[in-house]
Amino acid sequence: MEPVQFNVRPYVCGALGRIDPVVVAKLAAAGPRCRPALQSEHAVLYSTAPLPPYRRAEGRFAFSWGERRPDPADERSGAWMAVAETYETPGLIGEGSRVTLHAGALGLVDVYHVRIGEAVYFSSLIQPLLSLVPVEIDWAAWASIIQVTFPLGEATPYTEVKRLPGSAALVFDGERLSTERLLPRWLRQEPHEAWTSAEEILAILHEVYADYDGRRLLVPVSGGYDSRLLASVAVARGSDVESWTTSPDDGTDTDIAFARSITRELGIPHRVVTQDAAAYPDDALEVARRLEYLTPHHAWYAPFAKEVHGAGRVLVDGLAGGPLLKNFMVSGAALEATTQAERSAAVLKSLSLGTPSQPFLSPEADAWVAQTVRDQFAAATSMLHGHKAELPLSVLHTRTVRGIARSAVNLVGPEAGFAAPFIHPGFFDAALSVGVARKAGGRFYRELLHAANPRVAALPSTNVIKQPLRRVPLRSTAAPARAYSHRMLAKVAERVPALLSEELHEVIAGGPDALTRFSGWNDRFWARGLVLFGVWLSDFESDLGELRPPF
Repeated sequence: MEPVQFNVRPYVCGALGRIDPVVVAKLAAAGPRCRPALQSEHAVLYSTAPLPPYRRAEGRFAFSWGERRPDPADERSGAWMAVAETYETPGLIGEGSRVTLHAGALGLVDVYHVRIGEAVYFSSLIQPLLSLVPVEIDWAAWASIIQVTFPLGEATPYTEVKRLPGSAALVFDGERLSTERLLPRWLRQEPHEAWTSAEEILAILHEVYADYDGRRLLVPVSGGYDSRLLASVAVARGSDVESWTTSPDDGTDTDIAFARSITRELGIPHRVVTQDAAAYPDDALEVARRLEYLTPHHAWYAPFAKEVHGAGRVLVDGLAGGPLLKNFMVSGAALEATTQAERSAAVLKSLSLGTPSQPFLSPEADAWVAQTVRDQFAAATSMLHGHKAELPLSVLHTRTVRGIARSAVNLVGPEAGFAAPFIHPGFFDAALSVGVARKAGGRFYRELLHAANPRVAALPSTNVIKQPLRRVPLRSTAAPARAYSHRMLAKVAERVPALLSEELHEVIAGGPDALTRFSGWNDRFWARGLVLFGVWLSDFESDLGELRPPF
């Protein structure tokens, strides 16, 4: 993939507080070329594209830069939390001497920041902020990236760079800086089982789609529930819609076969975006850098994302459908838990990688990583404890936002518009109000699919596979990928030998082909997390001194 081109959603950076003009100028020069959108004594905002405020008056301003722009006529748009939860956008709001930098309610569009003196300097990307602070490893962030495939809470791979979490803001009141955290709408107004029918939920989804009437849509269809529902509604509304499918590199390519049946039934143009095993190392490396080393996911998505950039269509993404509609990542143990500790442990277990076929981490590292991730997960989900929808919200506020959303938000979003209908407030609230018991085993989702299109609902699904699977070679374990992975694992073994088990050191010593033993799902993802760490160590070789792990 090419370097990020902010064609649809702009790149922004800026500062609030007692700003040092030299520092903010250095920040603005370190990222994509941008121009001033706001310059005042205590607030500065730069953008790669014209960024008019959605509110402007004497001594007041309000900017946003997410996928959905706040409506100036909406009386609620004066309060940052109302903007964050209604439009899922970050922004900068000024009221007299008070300046507020806020994230979206879920925090899908990233806001990174560093604090220097009495000012906060922020950016859409991490890299420009590294021009202001030293590159120092955040071991806790890497613990969660390796074990659960994404960082938790405010963590980034760098000690001094933090991410502004969802439903949070940084505030300068004219005298001092502070952090403000508020409960989002779905926690303030705890949903009760209202016995909303599948037909009522479907009607709400149609209303959400009205925002995209007249626009050309691209609905990626896999063999699962989310994409066929979104495609069915788009077709029912008479939208100009195409569908594409690519291999998720899961070893079966069942998605492609099932998607062909779905799109044939819907009567929409369908295209398969092919992938080349020889290109996997370049794809994986580019995605790692573009996602700023935050997750080992999405290397398979790179060829697809490149094509979307030039499609001229809005990508309709099924983000959050699994946790909201079919208890995705909510295990039976979590549903049956009788204490808070049991519930949290069960959810974390579902989110974490399973036990590999052999130890990947040394005993000391393994124990430290496990405890560190438990502590981070408890902190990241503490506000959800006791909530009726705690289980799906725990998945949404962690895995969905920090790991899975990266494909739509960071690989597609800056260059092409994307729509995430399931996180629209009306649909989100209605789906959340459906009790987890009704969603168990996908029962409610099947009702919803049947209401949308019974013929499409009846087609085979990757969510319920009953026939034997045809195995296909994995790009991520082919010879080119093994050579790439081995180089990166060797870098980890060289720089942080205490992190890896004796068994993994022996495998690395055996060369690239020794990695063929890692054919299972858990093994592959443990390896991918450590490979990502190796990429980071290689890319920042000249910035990192001696690495002293805390284990």
